Amino acid sequence: MRDYYSVLGVERGADDRALKSAYRKLAMRYHPDRNPEDAEAEARFKEVSEAYDVLKDPDRRAAYDRMGHEAFTQSAQGGRPGGGQGFDASGFADVFEEMFGFTGRRRGGPQRGSDLRYNMEISLEDAFNGKQTTIAVPTMASCDACNGNGSEGGAPPKACPMCHGSGKIRAQQGFFTVERTCPTCQGSGNVISDPCRVCNGQGRVRREKKLSVNIPAGVDDGNRIRLSGEGESGMRGAPSGDLYIFLSIAPHPVFQRDEADIYCEVPIPMTKAALGGSFEVPTIDGNRAKVTIPEGTQSGHRFRLRDKGMPRLHKRGVGDMFIEARVETPVKLTKRQQELLREFEEEGEDGSNPHSEGFFQKVKEFWNDLAD
Repeated sequence: MRDYYSVLGVERGADDRALKSAYRKLAMRYHPDRNPEDAEAEARFKEVSEAYDVLKDPDRRAAYDRMGHEAFTQSAQGGRPGGGQGFDASGFADVFEEMFGFTGRRRGGPQRGSDLRYNMEISLEDAFNGKQTTIAVPTMASCDACNGNGSEGGAPPKACPMCHGSGKIRAQQGFFTVERTCPTCQGSGNVISDPCRVCNGQGRVRREKKLSVNIPAGVDDGNRIRLSGEGESGMRGAPSGDLYIFLSIAPHPVFQRDEADIYCEVPIPMTKAALGGSFEVPTIDGNRAKVTIPEGTQSGHRFRLRDKGMPRLHKRGVGDMFIEARVETPVKLTKRQQELLREFEEEGEDGSNPHSEGFFQKVKEFWNDLAD
């Protein structure tokens, strides 16, 4: 029989934390559920579990350190089975809860109601100002006829005779004690002899529930609002789930948003961009702002209006608004307008179109380099 310390891969002086960590890793690797129909893995799992069962107990570990496997023979224990014939699995609940996310010590009971999702689209103006609104949510709500307990007239239910009110029953499978939901009461721990005729004993009925929702200023796409206890009612008086409202912002005809900042593209006539001037733009708060543009404004130039953006959700201050100029080339020119533009072109001087002149100068140099 292999040395228990070697089985777990730890030193003889290993502390409880090291023992538990080593056992957890090996048990996860060789657990029968992860290695179905693998006899070698099952044997290894039993060997690892047996070693940990001995070494986790201070008294048994001390006896093992003094006498080795002889400490657990029938003669040494007064009739107790040897280490290779069985072990106490009752001390493993904490390890298996970490490994597989469950514990056999949980008490059953009525199932908590499901959480609900509600998708809501709001306008950018509503996101700016905040909004108080009412929504109608189809859900499972508590039955008024039985006060939500599922029994006719609201009479109290009785403890389940199968599980004695625990909602769980146990069955032995090999050296494991498996706990499962009681099939008689479906885990509620109670049975109803006279079910409510309105809800058929469920304690809840389907109906539309109207709720008031407060949307704070500054919300953005993807934000969610949680209404605790406003989801589906639980079975037979169990707690209700929660309602999650997922927000989306409808596209705006004028503004685009980036977090707390607002962007707006404004087409500017070529003449105004060249000569300078001013124009008014709307702001998200419903007012107007005057923007002055200098002579020679180019397409893509941005003007910043401080504190004209969106409120910052759960923070102080607001964002800014950015106006992006888009210089517009005139179309459908009259004959006279065409003549004026030709005159303008003929009267043009070097430097009046710096970007285009610079570009074509680079092109000319590029061609010259190729010719060389």
